[in-house]
Amino acid sequence: MIHGTHNAEEDPRNEKVWISINGEYFQRNEAKISVFDSGYLVGDGVWEGIRLHHGKLVFIEDHLKRLWTAAKAAGIKLPFSKAELISSIHSALSKNEMNDGVHVRVMITRGIKKTPSQDPRLTISGPNVVIIAEYKQASAKTKDKGITLFTSSFRRGRPDYLDPKLNCHSKLHEVQALIQAIEAGADEALMLDVNGFVSTCNATNFFIVKENAVWTSTGAYCMNGITRQKVIDLCFENNIPCHQKNFSLYDTYSADEAFVTGTFGGLTPVSAIDGKPIENQTEIALTKKLDRLYEQLIADESKAK
Repeated sequence: MIHGTHNAEEDPRNEKVWISINGEYFQRNEAKISVFDSGYLVGDGVWEGIRLHHGKLVFIEDHLKRLWTAAKAAGIKLPFSKAELISSIHSALSKNEMNDGVHVRVMITRGIKKTPSQDPRLTISGPNVVIIAEYKQASAKTKDKGITLFTSSFRRGRPDYLDPKLNCHSKLHEVQALIQAIEAGADEALMLDVNGFVSTCNATNFFIVKENAVWTSTGAYCMNGITRQKVIDLCFENNIPCHQKNFSLYDTYSADEAFVTGTFGGLTPVSAIDGKPIENQTEIALTKKLDRLYEQLIADESKAK
């Protein structure tokens, strides 16, 4: 049984979801894209994962800002507005008659290439836009049990060769880190930065709790996580000490609590790092408190006009 932050409760409705490819709809088993697509050929694309809660695309403005920033950084010119993309997402949701408990994946690649090549000048179409909406609820067992981490030898790189903040299709580095963690018997990978400080995980951002304060990395080498920023904001709004700082595995192993954050899973506790248990049983239980505050934030967001 696979165990990790992307574990979802089984939902048979996903067998027959409609996938949007450039505005056309295809059943799940018939949704295909060309082998000459730049995303397939060289990982040339950007993406976002968005939650649908009671009919509302949660934190949609933050997600679109990140998507447009990533596209500009990658030199992908988007021939539509943010409002038009939102309309396309809602069309896909309407096609599937979805209103709640849904995770939407929006993937945009540079387009179709004339021939297999990195060269963007050989692109012969506009960007390809794929929208996959699925019924996905994070596994309650994962939240209860927590996940285990293994510190990978693969580092989060410097922003001058592939900025970790760029939400792009090129994820082989993170996949390698995850495979290493799985082979070591853990659920997911903890990744250090180029200076040896704790940075992030392969697909989520990482936090610890020490002496009733929340610690996370400086942000210089970690993913540009929207959930990460929401948790930091919640700390400041609720008078919970929160430090964005450099810290080492030495600090991590003695943490009172640890958790990871992501759009799909929200906050997920960490039960062990490199075989060393994290008890997550402090008197204040900040992970659980922040999890409640985050879920309330989503509930409030879904009610907002």
